[in-house]
Amino acid sequence: MTTAHSFTRRDITFPSGDSTCAGWLYLPTGVTSPPVVVLGHGLGATRDMRLDAFAERFAQAGIAAVAFTYRHFGDSGGHPRQLLSIKRQLADWDAALAHVQARPDIDRSRVAVWGSSFGGGHAITVASRHPELRAAVAQCPFTDGLASALALGPVASLRMVPVLARDLATRVRGSAPAMVPIAAAPGSPALMNAPDALPGYQALQPPGTTFRNEVAARVIPTIAAYRPGRAAKKVTMPILFCVSDTDSVTPPAQTLRYASTAPLGEIRRYGAGHFDFYTGDTFEELVRDQSEFLTRQLHPAPAAPTP
Repeated sequence: MTTAHSFTRRDITFPSGDSTCAGWLYLPTGVTSPPVVVLGHGLGATRDMRLDAFAERFAQAGIAAVAFTYRHFGDSGGHPRQLLSIKRQLADWDAALAHVQARPDIDRSRVAVWGSSFGGGHAITVASRHPELRAAVAQCPFTDGLASALALGPVASLRMVPVLARDLATRVRGSAPAMVPIAAAPGSPALMNAPDALPGYQALQPPGTTFRNEVAARVIPTIAAYRPGRAAKKVTMPILFCVSDTDSVTPPAQTLRYASTAPLGEIRRYGAGHFDFYTGDTFEELVRDQSEFLTRQLHPAPAAPTP
């Protein structure tokens, strides 16, 4: 009978652009040059919002993991705070990959990316740009900004126009950004207002979290125009899509259409909602499926057998 690997966790920082990203490095104990998976989160979320739970399981499977927080959020650098820039976040992914490529304690030839929600969309984009990767996982991925905007509803979308205008004006003046909530109650102006969005975000926050439920409003038009699902057809390595059939944030029909275009794509569908993916029985099912997929692609060393 085999057992899970034990592991250590270290705080790390790495440079990105004009600042730094903070992260955690999980290393399986007693394993020389393990493969590694890099994990990034969703809209405004920080790594302490259950990325650690996934990273721990991957480390127990013999796969090193780097879970990081984007610039402008949490304990990462970057000013102004709460600035959600797609371009900068994708640069943070590139910086995280450069960091693991420079580490002597991992196998730089066996690298995967893992993203959830908005980060799931980034994982598709990053995988399409980095053919040297061995695998990718896109969990409840944001794949089409227009589809997500339609899910938000026209009334709530229109109610964000004034705050968007105020924020664009602050950008011209160089003053502090005008903020919009990330998640709010149904019908309220926010990036997400599905019934499960606000309680879903609240359920992911540990005591003492650095998460703030707001971002600079200037991101609104760029989110609507971001369609990372289109890059799925350019992903040349195996990629696992974990899709919620009842997703209220990232509509599954469009995601499934994009996922079907990935040459080496695998699709797993789940009956649970978008925010159920992080906890409870659904988390257990997901992390088991993802660990099996990553083990199959990255070939980590097995744990030592028990006496």
